[in-house]
Amino acid sequence: MRTGKTPVTTAVPSFSGPNASSSPSPAEPFLIPSALDGERLDRVVSTLSGLSRSDATELVTGGSVRVDGSVETARSRRLRSGQSLLIDLSGWPEPDIAAEPAPADEVPYQVLYEDEDVIVVDKPAGVVTHPGAGRRTGTLVNGLLARYPELSDLPGEGSGSPERPGIVHRLDKETSGALVIARSRAAFESLSNQLATRSLKRQYRAVVSGRVPADRGLVDAPIGRSERDPTAMAVAPSGRSARTHYEVVHRFTTPVEATELRVMLETGRTHQIRVHLASIGHPVLGDGRYGGRRRSSGVLRLMLHAELVSFRHPASGEIVTVSADLPEDFRQSLSCFG
Repeated sequence: MRTGKTPVTTAVPSFSGPNASSSPSPAEPFLIPSALDGERLDRVVSTLSGLSRSDATELVTGGSVRVDGSVETARSRRLRSGQSLLIDLSGWPEPDIAAEPAPADEVPYQVLYEDEDVIVVDKPAGVVTHPGAGRRTGTLVNGLLARYPELSDLPGEGSGSPERPGIVHRLDKETSGALVIARSRAAFESLSNQLATRSLKRQYRAVVSGRVPADRGLVDAPIGRSERDPTAMAVAPSGRSARTHYEVVHRFTTPVEATELRVMLETGRTHQIRVHLASIGHPVLGDGRYGGRRRSSGVLRLMLHAELVSFRHPASGEIVTVSADLPEDFRQSLSCFG
């Protein structure tokens, strides 16, 4: 997940043709030359950034690309010579750099389930899921490679990228809980398809600021890159569709008014739960980025935990459901409410 990074913008100062390349560097917006006149936005972003077409598409649809100063999320838009292009690579992994195994026990995580096709781990809060800009070591992926070195073969088989081998979905750094990893090409394809068709279920526990009045609810609002802060996400008309279901577990009145929720993701956008709950006036407690930093609450961490994942096993077809218990720091923070 891309969180809390200093914005890095990519511009190419010179360009000699459609197949030319240049190292990304912070600069003024790049002016599209005649050689790229009429080309699709996703192809141009891929060419200039060095990322794959699918990653370039994710940058565009996620609101990380600006054309003539405005966010553009239509990947098929045709560019014209003389237009300016700015690509925000904040938090994006450097392309084609394989993650390395971490020393034994350097990265803490617990294996909840494993077989020859799938691994489900419990990621602690504070651990980054995979390498990205400015961080090459100490991530969950580094730890996984130390225990499951065969994961490094998956990118060569067309399953994932070198810095994210086997990773099907992600958790924010400060979010703990269950994460599914593919161990084979067939599993990666199956789980990725289940994620895309919304049949891979993910359930979270959250404690939010204020009293949520309805026992159940749905937040259905598109999410894209924030216009005010390019390192953050926001509800935006031009963003990608996002749906978050929630139900109340408990309401508290002390030390501050708060609500414990069970949250179910229908889609999986960057920071989706945090952005959606903040958008309805109930930010996750402990979340300084989206308005949930309430010192009077006494919480020790971001109060968001992925407590359950459920998927159809890629080989057997059986439904596999794996739970991750609430970690001690979450329980300790929760015990302060009444």
